[in-house]
Amino acid sequence: MALFNRKNNDAPTATVAVDPALAALTGDYAIDPAHSSIGFTVRHAMVTNVRGSFGEHEGSLKLDGSNPAGSSASIDVKIASVDTGIADRDGHLVSGDFFDAEKFPLMTFRSTAAEQLGGDKYRIIGDLTIKDVTRPLAIDLEFNGSATDVYGNERVGFEGSTDILRSDWGLTWNAALETGGVMVSDKVKLNFDISAIKAAPQAA
Repeated sequence: MALFNRKNNDAPTATVAVDPALAALTGDYAIDPAHSSIGFTVRHAMVTNVRGSFGEHEGSLKLDGSNPAGSSASIDVKIASVDTGIADRDGHLVSGDFFDAEKFPLMTFRSTAAEQLGGDKYRIIGDLTIKDVTRPLAIDLEFNGSATDVYGNERVGFEGSTDILRSDWGLTWNAALETGGVMVSDKVKLNFDISAIKAAPQAA
């Protein structure tokens, strides 16, 4: 089910058919951290992958059911909540070698544009800030649908990923291996699985 369905014909001017049920999704949403995950995958010692996630984050979405370019997203991630399953490794990640969480406690994303790629696939473009470096980032997402949960909350779901080079954000620590290569790859995959709850309409 696409948020936006374009009706194709031979006429010079294309028309856009908006499903009323999908248009009804327009509104402001709060990301539900209890049912969302923001994680990463990075190659370790050239032979395997380490996976981790950030347990504490918050954010908001603004969805426009008639015009994807009107949609936006804002996410704040608490760096100290990183969890790779190994306490010593997590401690290293929050240290000055990597994120320096004491000085830079948050990783943030603020969208600047959004577009539909086709069907249920979308791309959101914005600024990712890690430590004191802000760089543009594009995230490809798939719309997983909408539902009303048992508590009466209207929910939408998205999942997606993107690749970054951590060195672009000043995360350059590494160690050489005796067999060649390095301990931690520069390329990191960021993974997003988002459930968001629609805000109640404001009283007049």
